[in-house]
Amino acid sequence: MNFLELAKKRCSVRQYADTPVEKEKLDYVFEAVRMAPSAVNFQPWKFLIVTTDDGLKKVQSCYGRDWIKTAPICMIACSDHRASWKRGSDGKDHADIDIAIAVEHLCLAAAEQGLGTCWVCNFDTVRCRELFQIPDYLEPAVMIPMGYPASASIFEENNKKRKELNEIIQQY
Repeated sequence: MNFLELAKKRCSVRQYADTPVEKEKLDYVFEAVRMAPSAVNFQPWKFLIVTTDDGLKKVQSCYGRDWIKTAPICMIACSDHRASWKRGSDGKDHADIDIAIAVEHLCLAAAEQGLGTCWVCNFDTVRCRELFQIPDYLEPAVMIPMGYPASASIFEENNKKRKELNEIIQQY
């Protein structure tokens, strides 16, 4: 599959099968994260991998939607603002940009492996920090549930609504 096919395949999965994810696939996904670019190659991130029943219950208590209970794995992507590059001209902190690139590498690699993911940003970050004892210098930015989709055809049925190119591109 080429890159455009992969980008079209990736979608938000909100219902997971009760099928364990193989270690080889998880390793593959995290190698893709490791290869993600970042400003000045500072790689200002830490990913917490949650797989235990106790850990998944903690995740569920930070995000009140029932569907997340079906995910066999959840990652918590944390930005490290101490380690991120700040642009000299205006002090712009690139940690949020860098974590977004790494998370999307994760999501695309997972989709390539037949796994579903979903960006979850609307979660209780204070509770998450508390329950997982995340140090102050790390910001819990995104939770990413992952697993095999409950519907094997979700990738084919995916009808993404996207703006037309002329709405998002301005040429000079």
